[in-house]
Amino acid sequence: MHSDPKLVSRVEAVTKDWRGLAATRMFGGIAWLLHGKMCVGIWHDSLVVRCDPTEWPKHLAKPYVREMDITGRSMKGWLLVEPPALRTRVSLKRWLEVSRSYVSTLPAK
Repeated sequence: MHSDPKLVSRVEAVTKDWRGLAATRMFGGIAWLLHGKMCVGIWHDSLVVRCDPTEWPKHLAKPYVREMDITGRSMKGWLLVEPPALRTRVSLKRWLEVSRSYVSTLPAK
């Protein structure tokens, strides 16, 4: 399994100035950790988005967004955003900011 290289490049272009962000291999794809905490990732051609669990249902109601369920078990607060919802730089940036905003509130490790 691999991460879509075009989506990897697009994510890197948007996040290049994010302080504390580091890429790593995870769940058969690539993920970015913000200050050591999982923030976003790419699984196949979808964006893995971490969000506030209380806002999870609101995000799931949006088109081309589904529960992250790559192991057969859904993970509350984790989304898979499919390519049609990531077509523009603005839409990609919006989803990346959902993760960044939430992960920035988590306590330090």
